[in-house]
Amino acid sequence: MQPTCGGVFDETRLGRELTDLETQIATPDFWKDQASAQKTLQRRRRLESQRLLSESLRKQTDDLTVLLDWAKQGEDVSAELAPALEKYSRDVQAAEVQTMLSGELDQKNAIITIHPGAGGTESQDWAEMLMRMYLRWTERRGFGREVVDLQPGDEAGIKSTTLVVTGDYAYGLLSAEAGVHRLVRISPFDQAARRHTSFASLYVWPELEDDIDIGIEEKDLRIDTFRSSGAGGQHVNVTDSAVRLTHLPTGIVVSCQNERSQHKNRASAMRVLKARLYDLRLKEQQAKLDQLGGEKKDIAFGSQIRSYVLHPYQMVKDHRTKHQVGDVNRVLDGDLDEFIKAYLMQKALGKQQAVTPDED
Repeated sequence: MQPTCGGVFDETRLGRELTDLETQIATPDFWKDQASAQKTLQRRRRLESQRLLSESLRKQTDDLTVLLDWAKQGEDVSAELAPALEKYSRDVQAAEVQTMLSGELDQKNAIITIHPGAGGTESQDWAEMLMRMYLRWTERRGFGREVVDLQPGDEAGIKSTTLVVTGDYAYGLLSAEAGVHRLVRISPFDQAARRHTSFASLYVWPELEDDIDIGIEEKDLRIDTFRSSGAGGQHVNVTDSAVRLTHLPTGIVVSCQNERSQHKNRASAMRVLKARLYDLRLKEQQAKLDQLGGEKKDIAFGSQIRSYVLHPYQMVKDHRTKHQVGDVNRVLDGDLDEFIKAYLMQKALGKQQAVTPDED
């Protein structure tokens, strides 16, 4: 059977949209509205990226067809065929995921925070394991990352952390990971070597552009400065460079302590606050729509979405998609793409369902 790449991208639509955008960009008054112009250019870049990927897939399809024809004629093409098929499969999966990330904010950078659940040192250690897992995932994807806040745990682990992940579709991909993550293991902190269950929550917001007006007024902010508590060099615990912002109307608290400059820390904290307020606004709007429509939805945010079991057996299982793998260490080392794709596929098909975690 010959490989095909049809259906991944609608090339006719891509060409038509790109032509329309080029026409807009060529108009004399295109730059009069700077914000609108930037959005148009960003849209063009995304469409061009899709077009290049589509062309690459089509070329790979043609090359694979030739190799398969040679193989049918008895030629040994195994050295070329195996890596070509591997790359083709990888690129097709990337294209499929990209087509599922069509939301207005999906292509943006992501801001994530991780908080341990109840359980003290156990959960704080699990929160740090999750932080490492997502940092390793960003390395695998080639994404940039910045730890803007880190609160160490009392004995081990962390009390909270905030990361900014930069890369195409970072928010769309990481939004699949928002929720409560559960770990089951023999505790390294229990002298009796008993089995413990720990929880940690992951929250995800899109990093917003400066032209999106959230309306944060100075009078609504309480600004506190303090000395950084984490690792960071000689300046730590010497100057009050860390910044904590409290948005009084909503009670949202954001802190940043990774920079030497108080000004830079405040700017980073404002980025996170802006994203959280925007997310709150969207949730309030959706709640109003649900109320008007009389629709009752399961509360997905804060629900347990995935279990990582290290004892009495090894298994990582997503309770939303039922996707599971037995190699826990590989997942904890950042190999999350299978889980993210399964969630996005289920979401695209409109088959979201209530989370019903299994008992271990």
